[in-house]
Parts: sequence; C-alpha cells; structure tokens
Amino acid sequence: MDFSGCALVKRANATAYYQRKTEFNSSSNLDDTSLYYLLEEWALNSSGTNMKMFLIPPVVCLVAGVLIIPIILFVIFSRFSIRQETRYMLLGNALLSDLIYLLFYTLLAALNAAHVHLPKEACVLLLFLLAVAYCGGLFTAAAIVLDTYIAILFPLRYIAILPPSRTKKIIVLLWMYSGAFPGIFFLVLSSTHSFVPCVMETCSVPVILILTLNGTDAVKLCFWLSTTVVFLCLSLIFCCYAILYFKTKQSGIWESICSRASVTFLMHNTVLFFYFFPLLALFVESFLCVNIVIGLQTGIWVSLTVCNVLMILPKVLFPFLYGLRYREISASLKSMVRRKHLHLVSPAPSPS
Repeated sequence: MDFSGCALVKRANATAYYQRKTEFNSSSNLDDTSLYYLLEEWALNSSGTNMKMFLIPPVVCLVAGVLIIPIILFVIFSRFSIRQETRYMLLGNALLSDLIYLLFYTLLAALNAAHVHLPKEACVLLLFLLAVAYCGGLFTAAAIVLDTYIAILFPLRYIAILPPSRTKKIIVLLWMYSGAFPGIFFLVLSSTHSFVPCVMETCSVPVILILTLNGTDAVKLCFWLSTTVVFLCLSLIFCCYAILYFKTKQSGIWESICSRASVTFLMHNTVLFFYFFPLLALFVESFLCVNIVIGLQTGIWVSLTVCNVLMILPKVLFPFLYGLRYREISASLKSMVRRKHLHLVSPAPSPS
C-alpha cells in the first residue's frame, strides 16, 4: 500500500480543504478526479467523534444479535423434528445471514471509526461478503413469506410442494443467487473504476455508493437494476401478506386485536417496514444526490445514518419479533431454562 502517497494527499487536502468546501457541498458538475479528491477530503477531515457515534448502533445491535441468534440456531439444528420443517430451515438460514451481516458491518464500521486503512483487495472482499449476507437475508425473508403463503392457502398440498429435500435445494439456490447477484455488480464496478488509493482505504459504504452513482453508465445501470430487484422482493413480500389478510379475513381470526394472528401479523409487518423504509430512504437520497438536489456531504451523512442505524435494525428485530413467535422454539427455550434452573437448585445427595 502506498502510505507515502496517502500522506501527500493528506497534506495537500489539509491546505485546500476550506477552499473546496463550497464545491464539496454543491457537488455540481464534478469530474471523476474532482469527485475522488473531494471524497478523500471528507474521509480525512471528518470528525472522529461523529464517526465513533455512528459505531454505537452497530455494536449494540451486534451484541443483542449474538445473545439471541445463536441460541435460536442451536434450538433449530439440535432438534431433528424442528430442523426437518421448511419454515424452521428458512428461519435458521435467515438468522445466519443476519448474524453474518451484523458481524461484517460492525467490523467495517469499527475499522472506519478507528481510521484503519485497508488494502483494496481486503476492502472489496469485506464489501462483497456484506452484500452476499444482505442479499441472503432479503431473499430468505421473501422465501419465508412464500412458505407462509403456501402453508395457509394450500394446507393439504403443502408437504408435496415443499418437502424438506426441496427446501434444502432452495436454500442452496438462495445462497448461489446471493453470491452471483452482487458478484456481477462488483465485477462491473471494479472493471470501470480506477480508484484513488485513499478512497478505497476508507472502505466506507456511503463512499462506495457515491462512487457508484457518479460512475459510468454500466455501473449506474447495475445499481438501478439492483435497486429494482430489491424492491421487487419487498413488493412480493407485501403482496403475499396482503393476499393472506384478505383470504383469511372471513375466518374470524382477526376479530380480536389481541389475537395471536393479529399480533403476529403486526410484528411481521413491523419487520417488513424496517426492511423497506431504509432502502426507500437510500433510493430517495441517491436520486436527490444524482440530480444535485442535495450536496455531496449531505448525501454521505444521510447514507451513514441509513446504513449504520436503519438497515441493521431489522437484523436484530427479526429474531425477537419473528423467531421467538414460533411455539416450538419458545417452548424449547423455556424447557432449556427450566432444566438449567432445576440443575442449579437440585439438593446435594445426603451422606450415607
């Protein structure tokens, strides 16, 4: 890595920072070179305190996720009757994807807050794994909704449509698509950009988003296609929930607002909202930034807020609002706690 080159950039940017600040905030008619150096200035002159404040939400969510997700995964994979059901296999896959996402994103946020410079290859690898984990969680969430849709509307044919063997193949396909989908995007991005080293050393998701939105037509096309696919997945989830509601409305399970069906439906839609709203916010911010309605610096701070706060919330809410709603999982957890409690309070054997 060329640290001397980065040091020269730091010194040059330190002398020119205030002269370029107005241009940075307007971000109008920037060529690639100007954009790269303005991004370097943001990375080198941004307040360390502000960056460390953005580290708090990922760390808190990671701690909460580590406390609950491995326990649910242990319950699923340790009991044969549970791990052979489609809904639990999909749930375990979603939780695993979310845990991987939390781990990698918190690591990336910690490196950025500590101003640790990464080689380009390490940065690309981290971003790729992050994208794979996010796509895996999103695609699995859509598969969970489709599974619920089939189970409720076609109960007699459910086993024939989704046996455990077919579910395992679906999970493998989900991971293949989760790897191929961002892989194509990263190949296009790397082949059409010659990154300035100090920009890539920052390895910040908002910086990569800005570079993408100001990249070549091929990169922009990949970005908007990716956005379209994500919104199609979320629209599929929303449509399935809406159809389930109207199909079961006459059955009477929605009469009481405190019924299990109503509470479960509310929790599922809460998770859906937290998946949908951050992506919508990123879409609006990207559109405004590309059309120069907001400044470059404002766009980066908005992206930081969305990525470090809003996009990781559903990852930690999912096991609490969704996973623990399953009776078998909650009953297994309660039995494990009871056995541990009885083991701790059991009296010692009397001496003979």
